Amino acid sequence: MSPVRPSASPLARPTRRVFAALSPLFLAACVATRRQEPFEVPNRAPQISAEYLSMYGERPDEAHPLPATDLTEVEPQFLRRIVTYPTPERPGTIVVDTDNRYLYLVMEGGKAVRYGIGVGKQGMSWRGRATVARKAQWPRWTPTAAMIAREPERNRPWAGGMAGGLENPLGARALYLYQGNRDTMYRIHGTSEPWSIGKSVSSGCIRLFNQDIIDLYSRVPTGTTVVVLNRGTLQAPSEVDEMPPPDDDFGNI
Repeated sequence: MSPVRPSASPLARPTRRVFAALSPLFLAACVATRRQEPFEVPNRAPQISAEYLSMYGERPDEAHPLPATDLTEVEPQFLRRIVTYPTPERPGTIVVDTDNRYLYLVMEGGKAVRYGIGVGKQGMSWRGRATVARKAQWPRWTPTAAMIAREPERNRPWAGGMAGGLENPLGARALYLYQGNRDTMYRIHGTSEPWSIGKSVSSGCIRLFNQDIIDLYSRVPTGTTVVVLNRGTLQAPSEVDEMPPPDDDFGNI
């Protein structure tokens, strides 16, 4: 409707009472405009499959009930899936590609389960072969002296250790890597910051979505070989994405 133009007649000039009566309509129009804004943002929800909604859904049966991961804030390539992955490594081996932010669990037939990862400074500082010597559910976390010095307000309160839980930086599970009897101090673990998957982060080793570390933890026994390659040392695999693996598909790995 075009705004009313004042005319020579005093009856054509709107009164304060008329403006008061119309103001809720103008306000409603502004609110409606603002409410439309979120729907103008690219919406990934229709592209999220039922498999992924289930895969990254809540886990109320956990010792610390785990909420669903908000997949609208996740880059799709970092969601768990089966890919073609030619490698000389034996099935059951974990290969960590720190450059491209992926972790692969090698399968038979040139395939692998691919997980998105976030890589901390510790994760970028080491490469080589190791063995999963220990596994822990909802592990306790203790910040290092360097972490306390770098962020004292955040980390000093936990100098004595933080019990497992949703706020614990190690997340729902952790795999501890050793070379022989020596602890490499390298960890593959969950995260309380799912937005960090696919990114380089300030601290930590290799972090996965909590739902993904739970999945990986269930598939690999202690003694599993882990190959960590970075700084361009990993040959880019030829990948053909397929349907994401169901949670009970690799019990024999």
